[in-house]
Amino acid sequence: MTDLSGVTAVVTGGNSGIGRAMAIGIAKAGGAVSIWSRNADRNAEVTDELRALGANTMSVSCDVADEAAVAEAMRRTVAELGPLGCFVANAGMVDAPAPIVDTTLESWQRVLRTNLDGAFLCTREAARRFVEQDSGGSIIVVSSTSSRYGAAGIASYAASKTALLGLSRTLAVELARHRVRCNTLIPGWTRTSITSHGQQNPKFMAATIGRTPVRRWAEPDEYQQVAAFLADPTQLFHTGNEVVVDGGYTIF
Repeated sequence: MTDLSGVTAVVTGGNSGIGRAMAIGIAKAGGAVSIWSRNADRNAEVTDELRALGANTMSVSCDVADEAAVAEAMRRTVAELGPLGCFVANAGMVDAPAPIVDTTLESWQRVLRTNLDGAFLCTREAARRFVEQDSGGSIIVVSSTSSRYGAAGIASYAASKTALLGLSRTLAVELARHRVRCNTLIPGWTRTSITSHGQQNPKFMAATIGRTPVRRWAEPDEYQQVAAFLADPTQLFHTGNEVVVDGGYTIF
C-alpha cells in the first residue's frame, strides 16, 4: 500500500468532485493535504472530512488565476504543513455549452483563465518551491478525455485541457534534473457537478455509456488510489506519463 507519510500535498479545486477524491486518497495514504479553492465553506467541509481520517490538513481560499494569491497560498501551506511534496493542478471549470459560432470571447477567456492560466501559475509556483527545496517531488496535472476527442459545445474547455498536456510534458522534461516528476491524469466520464448538464440528457448518457466498455460513468471516489500512486515519492522513474482512467472509453 502507498505510504505518503511526511508528504505535504496541495490539491487545487480539492473541495468537490475528482479533486476532493484525490485529496481523500492522499490523506488515506498518510499525506498532509492543503485544499486550494475559492469556496471557503466547501473547503471547510472537506478539511473536516480529512481530519476525520486523521490527516493533517488546511485550506486556503484561493483563485488559482490570481498570481499573488497563488504565491500567498503556497507560502501559507508550507509554513503550516511543511515542505511541498506533491502538487495536484486540478482546478477547472466549464461554461454553459454553446456552438463555436456562438461562443463569446469573454466566455472563452473565462474558461482558459482558470483551466490553463491557473494551472500555469500553480505549477510554476510548485516548480519554484521544489527547486528551492532541492527535495524532489511530484506534480499531477488533471486533464480530460476531451484532450483526445472533439468536445462539441465546449470548445474552450477542450482547448484548455489539451493545452495542459503540453504544459505537463514540458514540466516533466524540464524538472527531471531536479528529481521532480510530472504526470497527467486523464479522467473519463465522471459523475461530478461539472458534468451535470450531460447527466441530465438521457440520449447523451446512453451514447457515452454505450461507447464505454465498462458500461457506466465513474464515481469520483474511484480516483482516490490513483492519486496516491501518482503522489508516491518512491516512484522515481515514472514521469511524463498520461494515466488514463476512463473505463476503456478512449480505446473503444
